[in-house]
Amino acid sequence: MTEESEPRRRFLTVEQVSEELNVGVPQIRALLRSGELRGIQVGGRGVWRIGANDVEDFIVEAYLRTAERIATGDLTIDGEPDR
Repeated sequence: MTEESEPRRRFLTVEQVSEELNVGVPQIRALLRSGELRGIQVGGRGVWRIGANDVEDFIVEAYLRTAERIATGDLTIDGEPDR
């Protein structure tokens, strides 16, 4: 079965989102704690699931925030102001 024919999952694990965004699991957990990334806790053992649409919304918002930072000159690369 090719990737294109696989059905899209409604919910992703923290690890799957970490892989999708190419960041560590601790970063995803921090985004969940801060509310920047929406997720739901399933059960009482700290099992989190993030909606695929919520990941896409997060990416769109991240692009918008980046564009705003570029427009205001606040974006830094490797700690150096981009001015």
